[in-house]
Parts: sequence; structure tokens; C-alpha cells
Amino acid sequence: MPSNGRRPPGVPGSPLADTLLDRLTRTYAAAADPARAEAMTAYMKDVAPFLGIPSPLRRELSEAVTRDTPKPSEADCAALALRCWRLPEREYHYFAVDYLRRHVSRCSSGFLPVVRHLIVTVPWWDTVDLLAAHTVGPLVAADPALAEVMDEWIEDEDLWLARAALLHQLRYKAATDTGRLFAYCRLRAGHPDFFLRKAIGWSLREYAKTDPGAVRAFVEAERGSLAPLSVREALKNLPPS
Repeated sequence: MPSNGRRPPGVPGSPLADTLLDRLTRTYAAAADPARAEAMTAYMKDVAPFLGIPSPLRRELSEAVTRDTPKPSEADCAALALRCWRLPEREYHYFAVDYLRRHVSRCSSGFLPVVRHLIVTVPWWDTVDLLAAHTVGPLVAADPALAEVMDEWIEDEDLWLARAALLHQLRYKAATDTGRLFAYCRLRAGHPDFFLRKAIGWSLREYAKTDPGAVRAFVEAERGSLAPLSVREALKNLPPS
């Protein structure tokens, strides 16, 4: 059975990660804006401090950091992501998320414990949602055995793992495992947490772009248990029946 990744992963050695982290910390630190950082930290509910680098500039700087570097191995990806997560400022976490999104095809199913650690460490929607859709999702698609781990995550007491399980199929379209999607939504339908209720609606709304009839039928069948927020989100882009 695939590992659920509950043990914190070790950080492998990686000369590439050494190079990237050196470039990254020097480049980002030079672009820090303390006034903007205060506003960004407050907007994200103080989940982490910020350097104050706006997204367009951050992407430009990140491109410069990674320019002329080789494609990473799975160990490089793990080292970079875990070391970025040890830095307090949120922009470093964003760099890791973007890097994994770009290079997830270089990683095997054995990388999932690393992603789990990122999801449960300094968790908030800004990193969890991207990790779910763009790293967890591709890993599970490449190794269907990892769906068993998603079955564990959806029931985990850590609600960010449950949210990641709900959202990992966001980009699957016709390849969506509708049985799992609907089962996950049904399982967490009555939970009071806003982020779970929102994720249920979002996952259904996204699949409705592929099969609106199936989503409408599911919502009608489960309307008594789904939160109003989940129903509104699920049907948001569908015409009235």
C-alpha cells in the first residue's frame, strides 16, 4: 500500500537546490518591500510573514533565478521544496509551489509524502490549492494506486489534507473518477468548515464543465445534506433547470 507520508521527510542533498536557494534568497531579499509586506501578511490572515513582492515581479524574479539551470531530479525537487518551506516568508513557499508545478513530471509516486508535508505545514488555501491541483493531481494520475492515499486524506482530521483530496482532480476533466469525487463530497457534506464546503462546491463546479448533467443530478440527490454554499458553488455556472 502506498505510504501516507505521516513521517516528516528528510531533506536530501542537492547541489542544484544549493544553487537555486542561494540565488533565490539574494534575489528576493533585494526586492523586499516592507510596507507592501505588512498589507500582504494581513490579507493572508497572518499565516506567514511576507517579503512584500507582488506576484508579477515575483514571477519575473523566479524566472531569473531558474534561468540556465538543469532539469531537476526528484531529489532536487524535494530538497528545494522542503528547504523553501523552512524559510518563514511566504514568497519562498510560492517559489517552491511553482517549481513543483513545472517539474512534477520528474517526480514519482514516492514524492507524495513530501507534498503531504508541505500541505500540513504552514497551511492555507494559497499553497494548498495549487499543490492539490498541480502536484498531487498529476502524481495520482500517473500512479492510480495513490488514490488509496486520497481515500485516507479525505477522512483525515487535518482538514487541509481533506481539502487537497477534494481538489486533486480539478484538472482531470473527462478522466475524473466520478465515483470518488461524489463519494468524497458526500462524505464531507455535513462538515461545518468553510474551506471544506467551498472545496466541495468548487470540485463539483469544475467537473460540471465536463458533465453538467451528472453534477446537477448529484446535487439534487444530495441537496438535503450539502451545505447551501456547496450547492451555490456547484451550480454557479449551470443554467436553471
